[in-house]
Amino acid sequence: MTPMSDATTTDLYEVTMAMSYLREEMTGPATFSLFVRNLPPERGFLVAAGLESALDYLAGFHVGPEDVDAFASALHRPPGDLVPLLGLTFNGQVRAVPEGRIVLAGEPLLEVTAPLPQAQLVETYVLNRLSHQTAIASKAARCVLAAAGHPVVDFSLRRTHGPQAGFQAARLGAMVGFAGTSNVAAATAEGIPAVGTMAHSFVEAFASEEDAFRAFARCHPGPVTLLVDTYDTEEGVRAAARVLRDLDRGPGSAVRLDSGDLGDLAVLARSVLDDVGLPDVRIIASGGLDEYAVDELVRSGAPIDTYAVGTRVGVSADAPYLDSAYKLVEFDGHPVMKLSSAKVTAPGRKQVFRRPGCADEIALADEQPPDDSVPLLETVMRNGRRTGRRPTLDECRERYATDLGQLPSAARRIRAPVAPRATTSERLSVLTARVRRRIEDQITAASAWPEAPERAPSGSHRSVPR
Repeated sequence: MTPMSDATTTDLYEVTMAMSYLREEMTGPATFSLFVRNLPPERGFLVAAGLESALDYLAGFHVGPEDVDAFASALHRPPGDLVPLLGLTFNGQVRAVPEGRIVLAGEPLLEVTAPLPQAQLVETYVLNRLSHQTAIASKAARCVLAAAGHPVVDFSLRRTHGPQAGFQAARLGAMVGFAGTSNVAAATAEGIPAVGTMAHSFVEAFASEEDAFRAFARCHPGPVTLLVDTYDTEEGVRAAARVLRDLDRGPGSAVRLDSGDLGDLAVLARSVLDDVGLPDVRIIASGGLDEYAVDELVRSGAPIDTYAVGTRVGVSADAPYLDSAYKLVEFDGHPVMKLSSAKVTAPGRKQVFRRPGCADEIALADEQPPDDSVPLLETVMRNGRRTGRRPTLDECRERYATDLGQLPSAARRIRAPVAPRATTSERLSVLTARVRRRIEDQITAASAWPEAPERAPSGSHRSVPR
């Protein structure tokens, strides 16, 4: 039996809307804009991510017979009712901010233009990809900033929300400057240095810490990292020091601290290692770290060489979601907008022009760029196919580094950052006001229509003005 495709990874209302569009023959071109309304607390910027996996999905999007059966089952309808969806593919255009670029609140990360049923049906998957990965990339970027030049590595796989999320966390961490990952699959696939030490269970399996450390070193030639806080941290450091010194394995090796007051324990470990002539043995810290904890340790002057971040970063614990949206902004050549309280959208296809210092302006897509500005959105898919090759991780990393260099220092702060705010072009402001007036006039006209009588005489009817 042929399995369902990713086309079924969608919310049910996307299916019901697509069916209605097809029944009403509403297949004109529609543009949907994906953006983040407001940044999460303690965020001064976001890092655009998730585009590449979204493009993979769109390029392979196809509603097959098994998908139709799944939709019919979910709707409790015969498969024949869903036949209009059979064979549907994505043949539209995508304009997007490339992965690694810094973006601000309200700026479109991506705009999809395609026949309305297609553009609607892909919403859920595309929104999921960009929202999750942008949140994780932004969290990881702050960890690198907090570390102030010290290496940061990814230990998040065991507690991310699924293996796929763990793979994404490793890739996104590398994109914003992580030095390595414990995730072997991601390290292999993405060319990221693989890093790892040992668990407490390894130490507990031996008669003593020193026996465990010697066995580990015998098995692994070259520099090793020894976990020293299974029992008593000071004694663990001394046992590690004896093994490293006896085996002449100091340079490049490390001890890892995973619990307790990491700052004080790092000072203790550094003193012990220096006293026995092992100044080249590094100290790695892990255990519930994120950018806030790393920032405090760095500011305190703790002698920690490398920070291993895991759970809190892999799930973006303090901001696990983005206030993201995928909204219709143009249909069949007509700009449209939403007027719901606190969720107003701006009409029309858009572009973001970036001036030095991330002084961004959100404008209409056909506007000329202001002086000293560059457009952020690029055409990355046309007629359902990529317009260019997939960028490398190094290219994404370079984009991020370039944008970070332009970001105001207040936006890079770990605590109480001040995020830049994009301005709106005059043409976009005028269009927004015009579309708003048009909608409000329609609402006023509709409310002025005569109400139908509660009861009408038999055989009579009442005309309604149009």
